[in-house]
Amino acid sequence: MRRLLVTSALPYANGHIHLGHLVEYTQTDIFVRYSRMTGRRAIYICADDTHGTSIMMRARKEGRSEVEVIEEMSAAHQRDFAGFQIHFDHYGSTNSPTNQVLCNQIWASLRGAGMVSRREVTQLFDPKEGVFLADRFVKGTCPRCGAADQYGDSCDKCGSTYSPTDLVDPKSTLSGAKPELRSAPHLFVSIESEHAFLTGYTQSEGRMPREIANYLAGHFLSEPLRDWDVSRAAPYFGFEIPDEPGHYWYVWFDAPTGYIAATQEWCEKQGEGLDAWWRSEDTDIIHVIGKDIVYFHTLFWPTMLKTAQFSLPARVQVHGFLTVNGEKMAKSKGTFIMASTYLKHLDPAYLRYYYASKLGPKVEDIDLNIEEFVQRVNAELVNKIVNLASRSSRFVQKTGLSAAYPEDGGLFAAGATAGDEIGAAYAAFDFARAIRTIVALADRANEFIDKAQPWALAKQPGKEAEVQAACSIALNLYRQIALYLAPVLPKLAEESGKLLNCAMDRWELAKEHLVGTPVAPYQHLMKRAELESAQKMVNETSAANAPETTEAQSAAASPAAPASPGAPATPATPATPATPTTYDDDGAALQEEPLAPECTIDDFGKADLRVARIVAAEGVEGAKKLLRLRVSLGGGVERNVFAGIKAYYKPEDLIGRLVIICANLAPRQMKFGLSEGMVLAAGGKDTAFLLSPDSGAKPGMRVH
Repeated sequence: MRRLLVTSALPYANGHIHLGHLVEYTQTDIFVRYSRMTGRRAIYICADDTHGTSIMMRARKEGRSEVEVIEEMSAAHQRDFAGFQIHFDHYGSTNSPTNQVLCNQIWASLRGAGMVSRREVTQLFDPKEGVFLADRFVKGTCPRCGAADQYGDSCDKCGSTYSPTDLVDPKSTLSGAKPELRSAPHLFVSIESEHAFLTGYTQSEGRMPREIANYLAGHFLSEPLRDWDVSRAAPYFGFEIPDEPGHYWYVWFDAPTGYIAATQEWCEKQGEGLDAWWRSEDTDIIHVIGKDIVYFHTLFWPTMLKTAQFSLPARVQVHGFLTVNGEKMAKSKGTFIMASTYLKHLDPAYLRYYYASKLGPKVEDIDLNIEEFVQRVNAELVNKIVNLASRSSRFVQKTGLSAAYPEDGGLFAAGATAGDEIGAAYAAFDFARAIRTIVALADRANEFIDKAQPWALAKQPGKEAEVQAACSIALNLYRQIALYLAPVLPKLAEESGKLLNCAMDRWELAKEHLVGTPVAPYQHLMKRAELESAQKMVNETSAANAPETTEAQSAAASPAAPASPGAPATPATPATPATPTTYDDDGAALQEEPLAPECTIDDFGKADLRVARIVAAEGVEGAKKLLRLRVSLGGGVERNVFAGIKAYYKPEDLIGRLVIICANLAPRQMKFGLSEGMVLAAGGKDTAFLLSPDSGAKPGMRVH
């Protein structure tokens, strides 16, 4: 089996870890844990990205050395990652002797290939601080749309990219001074000679998400590739270029090299050779990054690796940004939440599960809706999954599990088969699909135990064997689910292993019955998430940032150093041009279904229509049209509703959506279960459109 080396983007050492960062590191940690459970040798390598003007200016401001700053931040980063059960095999620093040696080697390869040139560059210079200004240290008015307070590389409003010198009325973000234009020699790496190679590499199927490959093909590979500015003049915190005294490698040159350096440091501890991991056909290298740093990881980095004869990444997995409550993370709104703040109030397992339930293989932003977050954790993780162990383990503490696995109607076998689908989803970074399949297994297990009712059987004399059989089935099904969730929830798997006296570290264990083993006294595996605790987290963040009035940038899960000139981030979606408004109201719907007889306001008042949020959705076995929805009215009040919308909506697309329900409709016992309300929809014979309130509405609000 091929070895696996996995990396996340290196967090920048100028700031603490926040919930946006954790999307990426959680995603990578889940993938590595799953890979190890299948027997594959996998290592997870990371390091702090430590160089650049930001660190230098912070050290100046705080009156200490850059090394002191980065060492303090490294300790803080590793403490936060550990708090979220993110495990690295080695965590290094780009400011290491190992990394400097590797940078020298790669630089010599580029020089030897004739890819380095020298020319004068005119840049903005801060006369107060005495430094040249990178793009992100300049703000001004966008030269395209006139939006104020925009950074020097791209406009958040219109998505345009430009040079800092194009800004109208630019100002230094370091001192507020008006920058001056000054020239200095810079070193460039030309990658146009590798155009054909990069086209073949990036367009190779499976190398990266197709939308990223298409983006590169349309925006960069369709024209000659620009040279890469790889140097900065003193003063600068970084590695001095050995054959250009007074000049330093730009942070994006030595940052990715940190992947190799951190691996080498790990190899030295393990007594292994670096070539087995970075120059071997038996190792797959996978980078997990945010969409804002695709440019460097898919064009420049492969060129550096190829020229220096290192292995190329087999896959570059790219994810989107994190929003909170549907908006950019903002300090002023309490949604720019630090990892350490979260850990004061909530279980890290909640966030790992929620992120996993949202993360798919495509490059899509994910939203942390605080209310949905609490509801999903409670409805799925606590009520459906953990509750399986709680409801069944206590009845077999004296007897243990049955010596032979009882007949269960094929439930365990179906769960074992589902393991292949779940594993394939993890391997493809489609964690959301894995979670949906796991939750469906939990639903079936709960249906079994609801029918078996061991708590009722335990009260009847002579039913001990039936109780043991029912609980043995339930706990075997629970163990399958906990094993499938182990990559996401390692602590839950560990505690479940203690409860059931069994191993929880290999994927294939989910196909083996657990029989004849003792069951330990039940200890709470997980508490319910409290909306009040989540709100305290938000309130603490708001209070900590009370003076802040401006929104922070949308937080990528992979922090990046400022982009270099000519290296635009993924562009914003262009605004749709205004068009004349037209309406399709030809009366066909009224002809198909005429108006009902007149009713009074009192008649209408009898229907209690409420806003609700869909927290769970699934197909109904044996029903062609129905979906089973679990909706929340807020305050812990939930309803089970059947809706005939299976032909029009995918269950996974409904999670988190606000709908309107008739909340006081008399419950109706159906063949498939009890329906406790009605979801309102518009449509006709062959269409259905769920009704939703405008943004701002909250579950439980009455519709008047």
